[in-house]
Order: sequence, then structure tokens, then C-alpha cells
Amino acid sequence: MSDPTDPADDTALRAALKSQYRAGLAMLREAIERCPDALWTDAGHKNAFWQVAYHVLFFTHLYLQPHEAGFVPWAGHQSKVQHPDGIAGDPDPDSAVPLIPEPYSRSQVLAYWDHCDDNVDAWVGALDLGSPESGFYWYPISKLEHQLVNIRHLQHHAAQLADRLRHAEGIGIRWVAAGRG
Repeated sequence: MSDPTDPADDTALRAALKSQYRAGLAMLREAIERCPDALWTDAGHKNAFWQVAYHVLFFTHLYLQPHEAGFVPWAGHQSKVQHPDGIAGDPDPDSAVPLIPEPYSRSQVLAYWDHCDDNVDAWVGALDLGSPESGFYWYPISKLEHQLVNIRHLQHHAAQLADRLRHAEGIGIRWVAAGRG
């Protein structure tokens, strides 16, 4: 069994996490790039394409931090909203701010994608993978398991968007098994 406190195991584990983050991000990028303009903001689904793409990048970025307090939002982030990840939750009837951000353009989402991809190595490198806590009070799991959950979340939404493209436009997204190391 792997021991994240063993330097050899830690190096291999971090390399695998980086590779899988990059593979998931690569598949997400292809979906974003290939999304037709009409589908980007289409309201035919509960959440428009842009919302799902932004949401998954927001949480990939957030959960790659050691803890919630260390999160620094992306420079283009719209924070003066009730649900800054782009997916509407229950509205706060006492709030005067909008429920979700204004739609992000494809170029904005790709800029955020670049930010996430450019920082994967540093972010994974800064994690205490041996910590019994995720760093997020709403996730009472170890930091390592939290990273696996985060990768599953990234893949879940990349697949959701790929399926949307296949169904609406017959566009296929290529499978990426491993990202650059």
C-alpha cells in the first residue's frame, strides 16, 4: 500500500495526480473549444454550457488549494453574486446581489482554464497529501481522498459537456488517458 509520507511514494502519487488533472482538463478544454456558439448560452438545459464549464473550473481551482482560506479567485472571477461558481442554488431572499454571474464568454472560460492548467504542478506540489483533513469543513475526508473526489468531479462535468456536444451536434471529444507530466 502506498505511503504518502514516503518520498518515493509521494513523488509517484503527485505525478499521477498531476497527470490525471491535466488529462481531465484537456478533455474539458476540447469540449469548451468545440462548443458551438448557439449551445454556449442555450437555456435548454438547467445549466447552460458556460455555467457547467465555469463551475468545474472554479471547484477544480478551489479544491486544489490546501484549505478554503488559501483560495485566491481567478482574476476574471465575478464575486458579487450569491453563487459565484455559476450554478444557481437556493436564492437568498435577503440578498440584493444577482443569483449567478453574468455569462462568461468562451475566451474568459479558456483564460480560466489556462490559469488552472498553468498552476496544477504548483498546486498539487503544495498539498499535504498525508493530512487526515481535506481543508474544507464540508468535506470531512483526507486530503488525498479529496483530490480523488476533485478529479472525479472534473471528469464528471467534462463527460457531461462531451455528452451534450455529442447529443446536440454529433461532436465527439477524444479520450485523454494521461496528461503531460
